[in-house]
Amino acid sequence: MEIGITSFVETTPDVQTGEVISHAQRLREVVEEIVLADQVGLDVFGIGEHHRKDYAASSPAMVLSAAAPLTKRIRLTSAVTVLSSADPVRVFQDFATLDGLSNGRAEIMAGRGSFIESFPLFGYDLNDYEELFEEHLELLLKIQASEKVTWRGGHRPAIQNLGVYPRPVQNPLPIWIGSGGNQESVVRAGLLGLPLMLAIIGGSPRQFAPLVQLYKKVAMHAGHDVSRLTVGSHSLGFVAEDTELAADTFFPSTQAGMNKIGRERGWAHYNRASFDAARSLEGAMYVGDPETVAQKIIHLRKHVGMTRFMMYVPISTMPHDQVMRAIELLGTEVAPRVREEITKWEAETQQESTFA
Repeated sequence: MEIGITSFVETTPDVQTGEVISHAQRLREVVEEIVLADQVGLDVFGIGEHHRKDYAASSPAMVLSAAAPLTKRIRLTSAVTVLSSADPVRVFQDFATLDGLSNGRAEIMAGRGSFIESFPLFGYDLNDYEELFEEHLELLLKIQASEKVTWRGGHRPAIQNLGVYPRPVQNPLPIWIGSGGNQESVVRAGLLGLPLMLAIIGGSPRQFAPLVQLYKKVAMHAGHDVSRLTVGSHSLGFVAEDTELAADTFFPSTQAGMNKIGRERGWAHYNRASFDAARSLEGAMYVGDPETVAQKIIHLRKHVGMTRFMMYVPISTMPHDQVMRAIELLGTEVAPRVREEITKWEAETQQESTFA
């Protein structure tokens, strides 16, 4: 069971002081967060791509490359790369560079993204939303598979037997599909045999179990070794020494972030009752003391089938020291507990299967 952190590198006003830190300061802070995550034994750190004033990371590969020489073991991934509005050649080059700097720890998580600012910014038509993703993913996978590429699509200029460099340390460089639960995306990932990351930020994670099963079924029918495929969850969370402290600390910024997005998208007002329901055992938010959070991750693994868990913290600006403490507790207390329990559970399951 892999456990890690997702950050969108937020620069929204602090809910207590109203202060807005600079993009530069927040970028430096997130590099410190990545370094700490590596030191406390977490498996992966993901940076989301955004092109808005309230997020500082328009280029995940650049941010992750700053942390690469300062870390030793942690995997470094986008979360996600908005592939529809990005040049696949440049995406591959950036992450192959990151792979070299980190000596083989880079990953690409390709997705459509939940915001649309990148389309007009880079000159893409939103009417081509679906076609662009399919075409760019096809080209990205061709570059992953071969140093020299010949390819023709409907939107990007063709490539005729050209090399794409640098080549990564890993062969192949891992490419994930990030999805909010769209069935088409899940099927695509299964057909291609690509690892799948599901953004589970509302409702019950159990609702995603059928999608996980569909993914595995499609992958198996496509001839892929299902035992080698990874399914992950990206979910909101926060860890503190005490569950009520964690909830009281995390709620204000979460409410501010959810309501900011909600006003843009017409969501209902997000209140403490919604928050408390989401942090129940069957909810999609992982907030509490280390044991509470560990048990929820174990529950996710047993009942939904995830083999990677990414805690998205924070959704809105929080004091840097609070985020750092949450990362420390996730790595030193939550992750060891989860790994121990999952290892024990898998051994018992295997034994039961053997004697059945």
